[in-house]
Amino acid sequence: MKFSMLLQYITPHRRVLLGVVALLLAGSVVMLAQPWLAGQLTAVILSEERSNTWGMQNILLLWLVLIIIRSLLGFLTQYSIGSTGEIMTARLRSRLHQHLQALPLSYYQRRRRGDVLTILSNDAAIISGFVTDTLVQLLPLLLTFTGAFVMMALTDPFIAMLTVLLLPFYFLLMKLIGRRIRPVSRAWIDAYSDLITFIDENLGMLPAVKAFTREPHEKQRFETHNAALLGLSRRQLFIQALLSPAVGLMAGLGLLLLLWLGTTRMASGELTAADLVSLMLYAMLLTQPLKSLANVYGQVQQTCGAAERVIEFLNEQPEPEDDGKPALPPAQGEIRFERVHFHYPGGKPVLRGLDLHIDAGETVAITGPNGVGKSTIAHLLMRLADPNSGRILIDGRDIAEVSLASLRGQIGLVAQHTLLVNGTVAENIAYGQPLVEQAQIEQAARTAHAHDFITHLPKGYNTVIGDQGLRLSGGQRQRVSLARTLLVDPPVLILDEATSMFDPAGEEGFINECRDLLGGKTVILITHRPASLALADRVVDIDGAGA
Repeated sequence: MKFSMLLQYITPHRRVLLGVVALLLAGSVVMLAQPWLAGQLTAVILSEERSNTWGMQNILLLWLVLIIIRSLLGFLTQYSIGSTGEIMTARLRSRLHQHLQALPLSYYQRRRRGDVLTILSNDAAIISGFVTDTLVQLLPLLLTFTGAFVMMALTDPFIAMLTVLLLPFYFLLMKLIGRRIRPVSRAWIDAYSDLITFIDENLGMLPAVKAFTREPHEKQRFETHNAALLGLSRRQLFIQALLSPAVGLMAGLGLLLLLWLGTTRMASGELTAADLVSLMLYAMLLTQPLKSLANVYGQVQQTCGAAERVIEFLNEQPEPEDDGKPALPPAQGEIRFERVHFHYPGGKPVLRGLDLHIDAGETVAITGPNGVGKSTIAHLLMRLADPNSGRILIDGRDIAEVSLASLRGQIGLVAQHTLLVNGTVAENIAYGQPLVEQAQIEQAARTAHAHDFITHLPKGYNTVIGDQGLRLSGGQRQRVSLARTLLVDPPVLILDEATSMFDPAGEEGFINECRDLLGGKTVILITHRPASLALADRVVDIDGAGA
């Protein structure tokens, strides 16, 4: 596990974390004082040290004060650790989400959404929890361990040395059991990701599931994923549950051995009863860090699985940065594809030497069989993907040499699969221009002939349309998507199977409306529907080999 990756999230909280460490250290000091007090109390009770200035009442009073102090320290520690952990989790998720937004479209074409959701939710929480719950507590554990050992050595060096000889057996047992956690933990995370992926897919497929009465099949698929996750959860819990008691059992046997030696030495006069009580209490304090270290070792192995996935995700290359590239000037809309070759990673060539020229203000229909690269042309023009060779120009400027924001800001896309957010109609129309006035939103809706149906919705423009706009019909979603694009008013417009949701009558009406809407814009009309071709000034048929 690369701990250096965590430093950027730990550093902003170093003062709080140092404060937490100080609180834990103070708690350890208080804890170490109690066995000494127990020895003093034993001496007073047995009257072995009649000259002892500590009276029983004073000892008990001091012990009470230490208990209160330890409780207060515990409260402050738990609250500080908890709040810092939540802040770190939020910061890590923000960093992961920021990286997610910067990744190219090709990443999402080869990865499941459930994997990404798991990284942002589960894996981020595991890593932050490891930092706050584990790393921060290591120093106090070591202090308690060292302090208890030093006090034992001061009381009886022989027994302290014997304790040191027993330690390798503890660590060997810890390693033998704990190393099994890491592969199981990684398998659990993968199984959890499989379950989240299935749920995400199942929610999107619900209309089809009900239409084909596949509920029993989907239930069985869910139970398969759920059972796999449950099995790994129980296996992981078994190993974790075994680790601490196994170390505790060995610690208990060690305590019995020390007790036997202590009583033997006390019988021979080498040790007092008060010293034996203190020794045993310090030995018990010594075993607590050992048990905690066993849990820490298990948590380290568990965190490694999550950290590996997070590091793999952060190592994914984002879209190329603009690096000060100039903005694309307001476009007239002339487009050229010059000898463009493209294939998706690991796939067959999609475009082989595409040459295409579109004049400014021209509407060109792109047709061809499925899979020949019609939608790929749209992706390349918006630089959602980059060609393997060749170049694409707008108004004579290579789009690879201008900033992405200025390029995409001048191209509007109305896609076959409308992408809407779970918000109001107004929020969806204003998605690309969030600061516009309501009047501008309504004007865009009127232009897209969406205003009439919107006003008949329960709350008009304030109606929440559900995930992916499922509370609207397919045609209504297309009109909202068109209104969103028209509000941006781009000089270049891509209609990618934009009439796919319409029946013939609706398609004809949409086409007639678009004649007025598209005047002056450069339009790429990607379609295989003959009726839509009436919009085009020119039809270009591609077969993957070029135009």
